[in-house]
Amino acid sequence: MKTLGAVRMSGRDVLPLIEGGKGISATNGISSGSWAAAGGIGTVSAVNADSYDENGVRIPQFYRGKTRKDRHEELVAYGIAGGIAQLHKAHEVSGGGGALHINVLWEMGGAERILEGVLEGTKGLVHGVTCGAGMPYRVSEIAGRYNLFYYPIVSSARAFRALWLRSFNKTRELLGGVVYEDPWRAGGHNGLSNSEDPLVPEDPYPRVLALRQQMREYGLGETPIIMAGGVWWLSEWQDWIDNPELGSIAFQFGTRPLLTQESPIPQSWKDRLLTVRKGDVALNKFSPTGFYSSAVLNPFLKKLYERSERQIAYVTESRDGFTQTFKTGPVGNPIYIVPDDFPKAEGWMASGLTKALRTPDSTLIFVTPEEAREIQVDQANCMGCLSQCQFSNWSQGESGTTGRMADPRSFCIQKSLQNVAHEGDMDNYLMFAGHNCYRFGEDSFYAGGTIPTVKQLVDRILTGQ
Repeated sequence: MKTLGAVRMSGRDVLPLIEGGKGISATNGISSGSWAAAGGIGTVSAVNADSYDENGVRIPQFYRGKTRKDRHEELVAYGIAGGIAQLHKAHEVSGGGGALHINVLWEMGGAERILEGVLEGTKGLVHGVTCGAGMPYRVSEIAGRYNLFYYPIVSSARAFRALWLRSFNKTRELLGGVVYEDPWRAGGHNGLSNSEDPLVPEDPYPRVLALRQQMREYGLGETPIIMAGGVWWLSEWQDWIDNPELGSIAFQFGTRPLLTQESPIPQSWKDRLLTVRKGDVALNKFSPTGFYSSAVLNPFLKKLYERSERQIAYVTESRDGFTQTFKTGPVGNPIYIVPDDFPKAEGWMASGLTKALRTPDSTLIFVTPEEAREIQVDQANCMGCLSQCQFSNWSQGESGTTGRMADPRSFCIQKSLQNVAHEGDMDNYLMFAGHNCYRFGEDSFYAGGTIPTVKQLVDRILTGQ
């Protein structure tokens, strides 16, 4: 394999190997500091990061506010305290090696406030800011105030062009690199556009080449591009390394660092990763962000698919073939459905799915009374973890609402990811993963359930495998 030389990123000479910044405690100061100590770039997630009391015990994130806005303020405070705690730990573990980045999701609730609060409390510890999950126009401005390099996450040249023309051109000297995250292969939230087919993955090479060509138009020919999503063995990316057509390329690993000794995820999650088979990761659109996301097809995700399949259209006044009356409860006016859908609705209700919940798209989904109560409680307990939430209809704007009906086809992502990260329930909550995670079970490096240290993993990656 071609030798990977050091690159200059965030003001330091580092290995072109970046740890992906997975949120909700899937990376922390220990895992990120260890990656930096190994010579690469460790990425501390500032998405609901854990904080600790004076005895080093994790502080559970309980919300006591009576209103969503009150709970949102609690969430922001937790986020700032957690981000500061994790970056201090990462700095300690790194011993000054490599570089440390902080990652935020632009569409998370209070993203700008949390980012600024964490940077205020960690001056001198952070070398770069990574940001995606949306169009982070203002991340360059915030990074500029703290004289930090910034790394936007995009999935197309078109997205980068929009960011550059609107804001990044004003702080070009601090653009440390551009992360290209493959929307068909990366884990977590993905940047598929409406014009792209989620079922037809595209070759990343021409897409990254188009990004490089766009960057060269702006005088960014030497600015690194970081390939993220689907990277496993570097021997499979030989034609990308030292390729003058692509220019400077680094590689980001999100899924592989999950299976390390320093990884903070529960043992049940690590064990499950070793059993995932090819095709077990599904690209779906159930996230309350409205983005596509990739997660393991476990009972939780299957339930969301089944819930949406039990769906029929309705209208409030009889018209255009909607002539069959239907009542969703013992009181209230009837609605109208297509006669052909009536037997389906009757069958679902006869099987115990007696609660018909309305969606923003003028459809009904059928769930059990227990599921309906859980959905309604989760919606009521919303703490504003997103800038806008389709599941609860929360918005961090002045009105506090998106103005649309809450969508019962989605789920509370804060509740789900907190449970997976801390309680390790791999069946009843969402389990994000990249599409290559089946390779844990096929890669001899993990034979017999071997879990390497971060240093051992980085050394292994440098061999090409």
